[in-house]
This record gives sequence, structure tokens and C-alpha cells, in this order.
Amino acid sequence: MLDLCVSRIGDQSRTIQTGILLIAGMDEESHDHVVPGSDEELTTPDVQGYDFRGEFDFQKMLEAYATTGFQATQLAEAIDIAEQMQDADATIYLTCTSNIISSGLREVVAYLVREGYVDVLITTAGSLAEDVIKTAKPFKMGEWDADEAALREQGINRLGNLFVPSDRYVWLEEYLYDFFEEFFADEKVRTPTAFARELGETLDDPNSILKQAADNDVPVYCPALTDAEVGNFLYYYRQGYDSEVGIEILDDYDSLIEDGMLADTTGLIAVGGGVPKHHAIMTNLFRGGADYVVYISTGMEGDGSLSGAPPNEAVSWGKIKDDERTNYTQVEAEATLVFPLLVAGAFSE
Repeated sequence: MLDLCVSRIGDQSRTIQTGILLIAGMDEESHDHVVPGSDEELTTPDVQGYDFRGEFDFQKMLEAYATTGFQATQLAEAIDIAEQMQDADATIYLTCTSNIISSGLREVVAYLVREGYVDVLITTAGSLAEDVIKTAKPFKMGEWDADEAALREQGINRLGNLFVPSDRYVWLEEYLYDFFEEFFADEKVRTPTAFARELGETLDDPNSILKQAADNDVPVYCPALTDAEVGNFLYYYRQGYDSEVGIEILDDYDSLIEDGMLADTTGLIAVGGGVPKHHAIMTNLFRGGADYVVYISTGMEGDGSLSGAPPNEAVSWGKIKDDERTNYTQVEAEATLVFPLLVAGAFSE
């Protein structure tokens, strides 16, 4: 049958391609709809990964991410935007959730604050608590599939594949009670930024984010200060020691808005989502939106959550400026994998 078709094609001076189309019952016009063609070559870069032959060069590997594709290319774009923030002398906001501080990324955040790469830090109460704990008692590596009931009996809390013994929180409670007495001695109502600054002043661990923030005059905003152990211990302290003490959050919100409005240019790096991420983009709304934005997230856009919302959604709200596409990007990846690479590419010598 095939020989017969080829013979007929030859007799009719048709190309092999046209013959195949006839066999398929498809004319040339239909084929063009299925496989459209163009004589013009694309001008975008070729897909090309890093060549591991020869001496390894870490920075060149990161540069090769730009043409690797998928999330590697998004990371390369994030590095470029973070460099643009610095070139523009932007006020840089770093936001992160407490699991970032639970992990070894605590030291990465402390580095950024210590070296002056970050101007504003917005985080959660769990970050403050865990940063303080780690100055005295480390978290331990664990397992994802541990026996939860056995851990409970042993007084060990599982956080992913990290283990946090309960005695860490017993120690923290005692530490904070002593701190509360000094912190509320002269003023009964204080702000979260004052809480973070003065708590940082009591610490001497160079890897402490709060210490580095206090030493380098970087404000640490924690809008949901009661959402973790700090809130629990404040409750206990108010019940047993001084019912008049309290935390006032609006003064901090005023400062976030007003300082943002005074900034010529702003950049935002959001590691994770939640309250910290939204406070950063919401307060930038008052200045017409942030100028440079990088999100690192595993959140799903499909559930309509803020944590899963990509940067372009914030453009529709006016929280990010409507500028060129390269002014914002999102890396869809787990932060412990890619945040150190972002820092290595954009914030290291």
C-alpha cells in the first residue's frame, strides 16, 4: 500500500510531505493550521545549561540559570531584579515567615541584616521566639516520618524534618518573663518594633537576627506579635504579674506607611507569604506601589490566597507598580533550596 502511494506521488510530482498529507486525508491548508511555519528565526536566547567540563565556577553556573528554563530562569531573573534594587539604592523590605527562621535560613537572614542589604524586616512572632531560642539552645535535625505519638511522649515537637524539644520553650518563657519586667517598667503599652529592638539588645549571638537588627538600626515589624509563644507568654504575664501591659500595633503601621512614602524607590523580597508579605505590599500601596519585587513561594494561585498570589495580581491592586515585566518576578520553589542561591547571586562579594 505504501509503495503504491509513493508511486502515485511520484507520478503526480508531489513531495513526500504532500503525499503523507493525502494519506492522512489532510490538505496543505489544513496542515498549515496544525503546524504553522515561519521563515523568521526567533531572537530569544537559545536554551543552554551550564557546562560542567573544566574548573567549576559557581557564579557562571548561576548565570547559566538564565537560559536553563523553568524555575531556574525565574531564579536568574530574581537575582537580576535584586541587583537592580541595589543599583537603584532602593529601600529594601525583606519579609519572611517563622519556618524560615526555624531552618538554617536564619543565618542567611542575619547575614543580610548585618551587612546592610536589608532596610526593613517584616516577620512573624514565631520568628522572634525561635531566633531567641537559638541563641541558647539549637533546634535539631529530625525526620519527616517520625512516630508522632512517641515524640509527644518524649516532649519533642516536629517541624517538618526538624525536631524542637519542649524544654526550649520552657527556657524561652523564663527568659521572656525577665525581659517583660524591664520592657514594661516605664511604659505599660509598647509597640512590636520596640519589643524586637530591645529584645535584640539583650542577645549576644552574632547569628541572631534580632541582635543584628538592633545593632544596625534595622526595624523589625511583627504585626501579629500575639500569634505564637510570645502571645501566650504575654497572656500568662498579664494574668499573673501585670494586667495593664499591652502591645499597640497602629504606631508601627503608621511608620511603615510613612517611611515607604518618603522612600524614593522600594524593593521587596518576600520569602513565603502571609501577614509579612501583605504588610509590605499593602503599605507600598500608599506610595503608588513597590518598584522592584521578588517572591519566593510554593503557594497556589488557584486557591485565591494572598500567599499564593503572584506579583501581577498585586499590580491590579496598585501594590506593585505597573512597569516593565522585569521589575517583578516569582520563583515557585521551596525557600531553603533557592533563597541561599538568590543571596549568593545578588548579595555576596
